[in-house]
Amino acid sequence: MDYIVAKKQSQFGMLVVVTDADIVGKKFEEDRLQLDLTKKFYQGEPKTKEEVKQIMMTARHLHLTGKGAVAIGVEMELVDPKKIIFIDNVPHAEIMNE
Repeated sequence: MDYIVAKKQSQFGMLVVVTDADIVGKKFEEDRLQLDLTKKFYQGEPKTKEEVKQIMMTARHLHLTGKGAVAIGVEMELVDPKKIIFIDNVPHAEIMNE
């Protein structure tokens, strides 16, 4: 599986956005929740799983969207499986490293 990774530097540290490549450019809605993966926020560079893991270690904040991206976060013990939200069956997790 391929991933799209966007890095954004802020005054609070590095934000890394990791999204499964096959869902970038799509929009998911459920009730009042929405994941709009057409936005520039989710645009980035293609990366492999190993590259994603390395980049995630540099992040202060993480936005993970898609089964593969969230699974990496769980595998690395960065994501609590109980805190994953699902919008139209698409998993999403946000992490803030202290």
